[in-house]
Amino acid sequence: MSLKAVLFDMDGVIVDTEPLHRKAYFKTFDQLEVSVSEKLYTSFTGASTKRVCETLIGEFNLSHSYEDIAAIKRSYFKDYFYNDEEFDLIPGVRQLIEHYHENGITLILASSATMTTINMVFEKFGLEKYFSGKISGADLKESKPHPEIFMKAAEMAGEKLENCMVIEDSTNGILAAKRAEIFCAAYKSQHSVNQTYDLADVVVSDYDELVLDKISAYF
Repeated sequence: MSLKAVLFDMDGVIVDTEPLHRKAYFKTFDQLEVSVSEKLYTSFTGASTKRVCETLIGEFNLSHSYEDIAAIKRSYFKDYFYNDEEFDLIPGVRQLIEHYHENGITLILASSATMTTINMVFEKFGLEKYFSGKISGADLKESKPHPEIFMKAAEMAGEKLENCMVIEDSTNGILAAKRAEIFCAAYKSQHSVNQTYDLADVVVSDYDELVLDKISAYF
């Protein structure tokens, strides 16, 4: 048994787009002239844009269609994505990706984000050359915590499950990795809220902890 492939989640692991989504949503609320409380906004966590828009329409009796609201939000998000000074890769992740790549580890991206967002991130930060494949959960029948995305990622890497490692940051992602019976490293950042890491095989707050020398004991 040895580590041959690493399957990366994206949001919260490679980049953190949550602050951008938040800014884009609040700009949208301003444009729609609705006042969304923190409590209501928090209830949107993990929900699709469609569900958020439909909730707003119902809650504030809006005459807009969900497509209209989604389009407004999307344009604000895009603007922040390309122009927000604070938006960057999560500290240490580029070095970790390069380290695995240089050591012949196959890298696959397995994210619930849409392929459009995945490609935007890969293009902006020049990550394409390191990864052998990308899977968007938006294109799959099942979503995390269902293991489908990681089973497919391991298959794409052409490696046995016991030779793979998943890097995740969410309860559902960790659960999906465990259900796929793949070793899971949980990344816990200062932004991580209300996530449970009990099921992860190893929990780190610094990517330096996941270099090959330090995790070789597990494989």
